[in-house]
Amino acid sequence: MFCIVFVKSFYKVEYLLYNVCSNKKTMESISLKRHARRANTYNMTPVQIATAVLTLIAGIGIFLIACTMMSANLESVSSNKLKKLFARTSKSKLMGVGIGTVATAAIQSSGATSVMVIGFVNAGIMSLMQAATVIYGANIGTTITGQITALGMFENTISTGVVFSTFAGIGAFVMAFAKKDVVKKVGGILAGFGMLFVGLDMMSGSMGDFAKMEAVKNFLALIKNPILLVLIGAVFTAIIQSSSVMTSVAITMVFTGLITLDQGIYLTMGSNIGSCVVAIIAGITSSTNAKRTALIHLFFNVSGVVVFMIVAMMMREISKAVNPAKVITFGWLFEKIFPGAPQTQLAMFHTIFNVLTVLFMLPLTNLLVKFVTKIVPEKKNAAEPQEKFFYIDEHLLSTPPIAVAQTKNEIVNMAEIAMHNFDKACDVICTLDYTDIDNFRKNENELNFLNKEIARFVVKLSNLELNDKDHIYLSSTFHTISDLERVGDYAENIIEYADKLKNSDQKFSDVAVSEIRRLQQLIDDLFQKVMKAYVNVDMRSYTEANEIEETIDAFTEEMEQNHINRMRENLCTPDVGAQYLSLTSDSERIADHFINVAKSIKDLSPKTE
Repeated sequence: MFCIVFVKSFYKVEYLLYNVCSNKKTMESISLKRHARRANTYNMTPVQIATAVLTLIAGIGIFLIACTMMSANLESVSSNKLKKLFARTSKSKLMGVGIGTVATAAIQSSGATSVMVIGFVNAGIMSLMQAATVIYGANIGTTITGQITALGMFENTISTGVVFSTFAGIGAFVMAFAKKDVVKKVGGILAGFGMLFVGLDMMSGSMGDFAKMEAVKNFLALIKNPILLVLIGAVFTAIIQSSSVMTSVAITMVFTGLITLDQGIYLTMGSNIGSCVVAIIAGITSSTNAKRTALIHLFFNVSGVVVFMIVAMMMREISKAVNPAKVITFGWLFEKIFPGAPQTQLAMFHTIFNVLTVLFMLPLTNLLVKFVTKIVPEKKNAAEPQEKFFYIDEHLLSTPPIAVAQTKNEIVNMAEIAMHNFDKACDVICTLDYTDIDNFRKNENELNFLNKEIARFVVKLSNLELNDKDHIYLSSTFHTISDLERVGDYAENIIEYADKLKNSDQKFSDVAVSEIRRLQQLIDDLFQKVMKAYVNVDMRSYTEANEIEETIDAFTEEMEQNHINRMRENLCTPDVGAQYLSLTSDSERIADHFINVAKSIKDLSPKTE
């Protein structure tokens, strides 16, 4: 939530700071400093050059670590908000854009959002249309880092960057002395935020040294070709896998006078293309729809760059034809709109570029989805795996809080499969109708698969950065999936009892069938209460489930006594009675296993926290 609040307020802060610096004397001072920095060139010694290069690398490293640190802690603190946010995905394109924007601003990583979306598509719970719009929004949300970078570069009596850098120390103290996990996470956010500006200051200092070298400036001045600059930005971003870092580096280079604003603009556009590498890597090893999602991300970003480059060329050529002495470029326009603040000029271009690209591509989303569907068609004769996850995907591990939510959905799905098999087993033993037995066998295989693979997934997930509540929940899942797998085993036992009845050409009496149906209904009622308790962490439903389970215990005892009475009256044979008693016992154990599932919420209940 810290990032979202910051996004809402930083424009006001930037505006106030700009007003402080916008009086004539201050503006003249800043201009003189910048021109002096550009004019004061000299030859650096090899040691100075090496020092500047190492400082630059260190600055980029600190900036990357800060981004990762902020992302991980923001993700953990806002996990519940993220879960609710992605649960609201709908067919509305604007809703998808909004979700992508807010999610990326919250976790400070468009790459994580894109990979998360691919995971949803791969699991079949998000359509290509929804995925496309969320990716659009992610491109807008990722511009927040550039705006934060620009904000830290205002030159004043006390540098804004220096003030913000102090958050690194404040956050470190909070992390060292806080006892509550949430407070430590907040400390991590503050420390990461402050480290952004420490890294930024180091990058700025090293680039300021390079800006004094005539040879470096002359070399960079030669790189004017827009296509080449876009390629450099794309390659650099692909290597470090962070468009935020590339954009911040470009902002720093423009601010120190190392490159022109137009050069920075093209580098920034290239960073948008390079940012697709993370999604493409994630999509390569995934399903057909996941590959399509990765292509949507690529085509969206490439389309925006192509359109803007065409517009830039048209502006340049038309203005040159009208007045050769006054060539209009994007750099020229943003210098006029945001005078005296090169860092803001590039940061605002990045934001406006992505917003306009979204507005341009949004009406074309249907065509884009159809286009990638044709490029990546369904594989012919591709056999769908017999067992699979319905909600979990390995790519979701890049966003642990979402992975936890999807794990819970997968377990609920497993419970429903187990309950379906119990109902089907009761139907078979009561009617001896095996019409749907293949579906029963398929479900049993699925339960065995889920029992093993969910456990494997949870082990991986438990080793990631999560809040205490998610860790507590994950620790309970091993027992839960084991209980559900046992429900499936008992349902399979009931089918075996039906086999014995059919092979001996016997069946239950109408009275016995009526009792089994009554027991089946009680367990169905129990299941509904258990699932309500489990999904919503609802202690009232848990209490009601316990009451139903006690009723089941009493009823199974009554069933056993009734069976004994029928045996005495010769209304039931010993062989049939043996199957009946076994079914009664297994059904009572199924109820116990369902209650165990509900018990897992006790440690998560607010009353026990």
